[in-house]
Amino acid sequence: MQAEPVAVLVSIRPYYAYKIFRGIKKYELRRRTGPGITPGTLMVVYASGKVRAIIGEFRVGDIIEGRAEDVWRELMRRPGTGVEESAWNYIRGAKKAYAIRVVEPKLYPVQVKLDDIRAILPGWMPPLSYRLLRVGDPFYELIIRPLRKKLGLEEEYV
Repeated sequence: MQAEPVAVLVSIRPYYAYKIFRGIKKYELRRRTGPGITPGTLMVVYASGKVRAIIGEFRVGDIIEGRAEDVWRELMRRPGTGVEESAWNYIRGAKKAYAIRVVEPKLYPVQVKLDDIRAILPGWMPPLSYRLLRVGDPFYELIIRPLRKKLGLEEEYV
């Protein structure tokens, strides 16, 4: 039996990631999610594109899930979601879509660049969407856990 995830590494385009950390974007839209993403889950953000670095984290609040049209309709009913109209193009056509509420976003004072990660874990590749992190996972143990401890964010294992 596999250990429960302690965090989720999620790839987000820099434009949207920084909107999360400026408090503008309140929901992260996804075309897929997994059993490890539930309210309270720690989401560690890897900013893709030209940034290519771990830049911060947030907790998962409520999750709206369903047909893309229904998720979009619900988001449009909620004021101040920070979700742009262009996001509809991302989820349109998905059999199922998810809007993950961003809670307690924290932009790290330091970034962990892809080259720095690969100096510790040669050949490491960031996820295209997300990756569950568990106790014992080399990426979690050698990168995320020491970083969070250094920043005073480390929690005891559950």
